[in-house]
Amino acid sequence: MWRFLRSDAVGVLNDKLAKKSLGRYFAVMQNEKPAKFLIAKKLPAKFGERDSLEELWQKHVILTQEFCEIEKEIDNGQRNLKEMRIPSESYLDLKIEIANRILSSCHFCTRKCRVNRFAGELGFCKCGTEMAVSSIFEHLGEEPELVPSGTVFTMGCTMRCKHCQNWTISQWIEKGEVYQPEELAREVENLRASGCRNANLVGGEPTPWLGQWLETFKCVNVNIPVVWNSNTYYSSETAQLLAGFADVYLLDFKYGPGECAAKISDAPNYWEVCTRNHLDAKKYGELIIRVLVLPGHLECCTKPVLNWIAENLSVETRVNVMFQYRPEWRAYEIPELRRRLTRDEMERALQLAKEAKLTNIIT
Repeated sequence: MWRFLRSDAVGVLNDKLAKKSLGRYFAVMQNEKPAKFLIAKKLPAKFGERDSLEELWQKHVILTQEFCEIEKEIDNGQRNLKEMRIPSESYLDLKIEIANRILSSCHFCTRKCRVNRFAGELGFCKCGTEMAVSSIFEHLGEEPELVPSGTVFTMGCTMRCKHCQNWTISQWIEKGEVYQPEELAREVENLRASGCRNANLVGGEPTPWLGQWLETFKCVNVNIPVVWNSNTYYSSETAQLLAGFADVYLLDFKYGPGECAAKISDAPNYWEVCTRNHLDAKKYGELIIRVLVLPGHLECCTKPVLNWIAENLSVETRVNVMFQYRPEWRAYEIPELRRRLTRDEMERALQLAKEAKLTNIIT
């Protein structure tokens, strides 16, 4: 049925620009290469409970370099993943251990609340220790290369976007359903079996649940690319843990370098955090960037974002210039956000992308 509803999701399989920027993703999607988490399971790691967090990070840095080398060997046919032994402790296990340490002084997002979630303390995102899920389904509304996408919408968020379209999820208006890692792993496997091209970790925001996601994929035994669908407002520690786990970084780039992020989304230092995380994503995976065009924010936000992408990532980066904005939740508090985009604003956004010389734009 989805082939009739989304013919572009069929056509994208022959899209040269999409395949060039997302080549490995396409290969994993078609079971020609293994997802990163499967490789991480096979990479041996030596660590113990007595190791300090600093020592664990030092080991993680070394293993991340080793992971990248092994991934290249597997991709080039120089090594066979199936022939690699399953170690007693792996690179993925090391990530889980580090994530559990972080939970006791939480700093997955850039706010670094430092609450002890094991003790029941809740930070800005209001997330605890058990994964709370809003919904799991085959999503047909994502970018064509992702459709059908196996989306898992989790509760909570690290930002407070006044125009949030998923505000009942991000703000815990819904309660969500608790899933243990083994249960959620079976759901992920079922999504793959039903024909989904990927596991799309979304919300809300997946960042607060990174530890639980790592534990979930330790239990996943099918080849499925991991799509990290994020607002990009996460810490450098989270970025390190995502290396060797996320196949595709589906990242928002919402605001320019001014004060718009703080005013609209309560996200200070957004530009610095967002640019850093996009650079890390480019280094360790493949990118799809979402640029939501906001009314009245083309010169202050859309223009510098598109220019930065072209200058710092690549003009061939897959960029979704999004015109889906509509006033939601508390958008009425910001005068210019009380309306939808005009036709002139949409045309101006596309002109800005052209001026930035971006060549892999979708809308």
